Amino acid sequence: MPKPIARSKTRKSVAKRFKVTAGGKVMRTRSGRRHLLQSKSGKRKRKLAKSVLVHDADAARIKANLPFA
Repeated sequence: MPKPIARSKTRKSVAKRFKVTAGGKVMRTRSGRRHLLQSKSGKRKRKLAKSVLVHDADAARIKANLPFA
């Protein structure tokens, strides 16, 4: 019987934290929006709500854990 081909699985913890755009860039959410929000201004909280691009140095490692993205 032939040996099955090894397939890389998606690392689910990475899949929940990052999204890959149609152009192949990796997006992440900002930290600091979970608690202690009373002391933060509305402007700051709105900025924290938006997603940002992951730095190029980290994007390759993240994509390696998302083989189907």
